[in-house]
Amino acid sequence: MDEQRYVYVSDVVKDEVRRYKLGEKNYTLVAGGNDEGDGLNQLNGPTHLFVDRDHSVYVSDYWNHRVMKWNKDATEGIVVAGGQGAGNALTQLPYPYGLFVDRMGTV
Repeated sequence: MDEQRYVYVSDVVKDEVRRYKLGEKNYTLVAGGNDEGDGLNQLNGPTHLFVDRDHSVYVSDYWNHRVMKWNKDATEGIVVAGGQGAGNALTQLPYPYGLFVDRMGTV
């Protein structure tokens, strides 16, 4: 939960991330939500989340082998790690399952 009492939820079935105000049923879509896929406006297996002070949402995109950053109110994300398939190269992330972002924005 962030300082404004929002809770962020990843939905691996709908391939999206939602934000709920604590105590409310309505939500705001903050990442994905455009069916499963590998486009910049899509996710495929969003697992772990990290929300920074600017309300940007970082998402482990499991089946796309990448970490995505969605700035507040963005309609598409930015690949900040991986995205070049599974493997051991520096540009690859095999099935990322978790993440951490430091105060400088380093993933």
